[in-house]
Amino acid sequence: MDKISVLAIVIGLTAILAGQALEGGHLGSLLQLTAFMIVLGGTASAVMLQSTPKQFLTGLRMAGWVFRPPLHDQEKMIRELVGWSHAARRGGLLSLEGYVNSQKDLFVKRGLQMLVDGAEPQIIRDVLETEIGVFEDERKQSAKIWESAGGYSPTMGILGAVLGLIHVMENLSDPSKLGGGIAVAFVATVYGVGIANLFLLPIGNKLKHLIGQEVTMKELTVEGLIAIANGENPRIIESRLRSFVGSH
Repeated sequence: MDKISVLAIVIGLTAILAGQALEGGHLGSLLQLTAFMIVLGGTASAVMLQSTPKQFLTGLRMAGWVFRPPLHDQEKMIRELVGWSHAARRGGLLSLEGYVNSQKDLFVKRGLQMLVDGAEPQIIRDVLETEIGVFEDERKQSAKIWESAGGYSPTMGILGAVLGLIHVMENLSDPSKLGGGIAVAFVATVYGVGIANLFLLPIGNKLKHLIGQEVTMKELTVEGLIAIANGENPRIIESRLRSFVGSH
C-alpha cells in the first residue's frame, strides 16, 4: 500500500472541507448530485470518445497502481543477472536453460531464452528494446486518459455552471427555485476544478512515473543479458548494473 497517496487524499479533502466549515459554510451545500453527474458523466464521455476500448480499460485498471504500485526489486534482479553470469562462465550459455522456465516475467523469460538459443547480442538488444518501446507507448497512452480527464473536468464544471445559471434565469419569477440553480452552478465549478487538480492530474503524473520505473527495470535487464552474452566479468557486470540503476 502506497501510504503517501492515501495521506495526500485525506489531507486534500480535509483541507477543503475544513476550509468550508471555518468560513461558516455548510458541508452539505457541497453535495449536489446534479453537478456531480454533469462533471463526472461529461468528463467520462469525453475521455471514452478520444480513447480506444483497450486504452480506456487499461487506464482504469492502472489507477490501482496509485495505491498498490507494481513491485520492482532491482537488487534481486541484479543478483539474478550476476548469478546467471557466473553460471554462464562456468558452463556456457546453455547452462542457463534451467532458469528459463522458472521466470514469471515474460520479458525476462524471453530475453533469457534468446540468450540460451545463442542469439547475437545485437539481435537480443534490438528485439528487447523494440518490445520496451511498444510497452512504454501502450502504457503511456493508457495513462494519458487521466491527464485528458484532468483537462476536460474543469470545462465540464463550467458547463454545469452555465446550465445552472440557465435554470436560474428561467425561474426568476419563482424565488424558491433560485437557490438550487445557483448552488448547482457554483458547486459544478468546484467539482470540475477540484476533481481535476486533486485527483485526475496527480493520478496521471504518478502513473507516468511508475511506467518510467517499469521501463528502467526492463532496461536494466537488457543491459545485464547483453553483458552476459558478451562474456563480461560478473563483477564488472554487477558494477555496471548498480551504476545504471543509480543514474536512473
